[in-house]
Amino acid sequence: MGNNLVTVAIFAALAALPLFAGDYWTGQFTYYLIYGLFALSLSLVWGYGGILCLGQAIFFGTGGYLMAIVTKGMIFPDLTNSYLGLLVAITGPALLALALGWFLFAGRGIGGAYLAIVTLAIAVVLERLMSNWYALGGYNGLLDIPPLDIGLFGYSYELWDALPTYYVILAIVVTLFLALNILTRSSFGLVLTALRNHPDRLAFFGFSVLQIKLVVFAASAALAGLSGALFVTVDGFVSPTLIGFSLSTEVLIWVAIGGKEMLLAAFLGALLTRFSEGWLSELFGDFWTLILGLAFMASVVLLPRGLIATPLQALTRRRRPTPPPS
Repeated sequence: MGNNLVTVAIFAALAALPLFAGDYWTGQFTYYLIYGLFALSLSLVWGYGGILCLGQAIFFGTGGYLMAIVTKGMIFPDLTNSYLGLLVAITGPALLALALGWFLFAGRGIGGAYLAIVTLAIAVVLERLMSNWYALGGYNGLLDIPPLDIGLFGYSYELWDALPTYYVILAIVVTLFLALNILTRSSFGLVLTALRNHPDRLAFFGFSVLQIKLVVFAASAALAGLSGALFVTVDGFVSPTLIGFSLSTEVLIWVAIGGKEMLLAAFLGALLTRFSEGWLSELFGDFWTLILGLAFMASVVLLPRGLIATPLQALTRRRRPTPPPS
């Protein structure tokens, strides 16, 4: 109950934020919400599934590029619908994750540090590939990506203004957060916990570890692809940096600082880290990255559950009733 109250309070505060902030901060927090959704995708696969993917930006960038290709009419000039673009941006990364996951997990498979290194290497290779793919803009990327059009039945409503864009993105984030919360608390969430902690025992009880890994890997990729698609509609621009090393490591830091095994903490980790980067860079210049690194190390060494998850768990922990004296 306590956890639910905290969640409601946080999202209520986000809903009320535009009432007190100007268009600039409303626009900035629109980006932060998308980054928070991206962090949720890594929390699902790493914090709950135990699969450390250091190349999560692969799926974020793929979703962004697919959204740009569809809505700019680069393949089918008459099919530029935003809903179609979102569908392709979700499906494409999921299929890519299934193919990649089969290669990584089938047979004896790989895991731990080896998996992290391989996924990071794939992200670097894809970033170089996109930098030299001139049909997709090469290093300069693609410009003038249309904004999200939420119109239906022939009616067009493009999200140009900051306020409606913010609330549409917030509604998407809240819906998906609640869906993930239900999923992780279901029997499938219990299976994911077993996959993270005792995969051998899971196999002993007749579960297919490979299938479960593929499902959570693909679901995480679909979520990351959606966040990438939303990002490019807000930013109007997609480039190889969205698919490579830098963003992959950033989202890892967000989730680690927040708390990988708690969806709300991972989400807040992305929001607070991105928010802090602005004023830290103004106060300390280039040294702000050192401060972020120190926070990351403190989270890993001193508070492995996360700098945000630890106090949240303490706040929402249910007190067990004291047994009566015998």
